Amino acid sequence: MEPTSFSAPAHYFRPSRSHVVVVGGGTMGADVAVVLCRGGCRTTVLESHAERAATVPEHVAHGLTQLGAASQLQHLAVATALDELDWSTVDIVIECIPERLDIKQALFAQLEQRARPDALLASNSSSFPISAIGAGLATQQRMLGLHFFMPAHLTPLVEVVCSDVSDTDCANNLYAFMRQCGMVPVLVKKDLPGFLANRLQHALAREAFALIDAGIASPEDVDAAVRFGFGFRYLAAGPVLQRDHAGLEVHCAAGATMYPSLAANKVPAQCLAQKVAEGKFGMKTGEGFFQWTPESIAREKQRYQATLLAGLDILKTELPPIGDAAISQ
Repeated sequence: MEPTSFSAPAHYFRPSRSHVVVVGGGTMGADVAVVLCRGGCRTTVLESHAERAATVPEHVAHGLTQLGAASQLQHLAVATALDELDWSTVDIVIECIPERLDIKQALFAQLEQRARPDALLASNSSSFPISAIGAGLATQQRMLGLHFFMPAHLTPLVEVVCSDVSDTDCANNLYAFMRQCGMVPVLVKKDLPGFLANRLQHALAREAFALIDAGIASPEDVDAAVRFGFGFRYLAAGPVLQRDHAGLEVHCAAGATMYPSLAANKVPAQCLAQKVAEGKFGMKTGEGFFQWTPESIAREKQRYQATLLAGLDILKTELPPIGDAAISQ
């Protein structure tokens, strides 16, 4: 199908003048709505399940309160069907529905017909490239990946992911828009599996689980080595800047020694695959590498979120200004 022309309007740079629709009101979609409301966007969460839709305002209110932005709940609306929306007012759509390619493709086909020709269509998928989601559609150049990390309102990073046909101006506009919502976007120029951050994350996880398989360290000690060792320093500098601090020649020499023995397996580690085969998925089943009860899950989630909030406070001077305050900077 031949692509059609696309020109993004200037108001994409102004959250206060934009209407964003989040399709999917689960945890991720509701957390994305927190980000948008905090930025001052008119935000509509579209959730077809009435019971889940009813929980969205409370979830968003809690997230905004965590961020000291409770008054921004005024920007939120909830809908339960595509037909309830006035699509002529919608500037950006962010898809946050379950990770099934067929339903994402079906949704994007509907969005292409309903949304204005100049509206951006984005997917939060962590599994499927935007090129696969938009395959066969006429306006793929306005379709982008927009990958948040859980919890989306407490993790500043968001990936703006381009396919081979994504329009550069669209990507740059979405990048600028997310900065004005207080996020730290990165531009991923090719939608390869895992994009940017998950590829780095899985490279570390592959070595971590390989060390557990080999009996070199326990799960607890692997976590401690990351959290209280080199991972602790990542709050101050990423792996590239860290090397400039330490000296590139030191890293290069160490790499020459270690790289030949690093894990290079093409399948998940045995310790991980075995847990999955046994139905031990972690908190959701009461057991993973650790044992979980409802009480310990609640305590851990509270500790985890409190730590993330403390991290945000540490980084607050490095995070982008939010809303229209960003325009003057």
